[in-house]
Amino acid sequence: MKYEKIISDKLNELLIKNYDAEKGYINAMKEVDNVNVKDFFKKRAEERARFARQLRTEILTYGELPEDSGSIKGALHRNWMTLKATFSSNNEETILTEALRGEKASLDEYNELLTDSSFPSRLQDLLREQRNAIEAAINSVKMYEEVVS
Repeated sequence: MKYEKIISDKLNELLIKNYDAEKGYINAMKEVDNVNVKDFFKKRAEERARFARQLRTEILTYGELPEDSGSIKGALHRNWMTLKATFSSNNEETILTEALRGEKASLDEYNELLTDSSFPSRLQDLLREQRNAIEAAINSVKMYEEVVS
């Protein structure tokens, strides 16, 4: 398989995860009442949309086609979050807990990709920047969880 295709395939997997995260945050935003938490989810959705645009650009530079939507697994997770929140006594805390779980999974994905030394340094810098933003979001989620509990 061509080098460009290998990198693009890995980036497409990450792109799909960012689509899923963006959609998840948009759904979460609709499920909470706390204005600060709602704003946090909105900013995370916008951030993930930006990540997706950056990844799409990278994929195109390798001459490959970027994916256009999220995964079935992501859709199932969003539906699970909505269902769980519906039956939970503390809706916001439940949604924040699920957001934290999703962010930790994203962080693992980024960390795994960053171990691949075949990526050009420019791409590693982009992935590291996105990973660092996810780490910051994890810390924020933890803070919001304490506020709403």
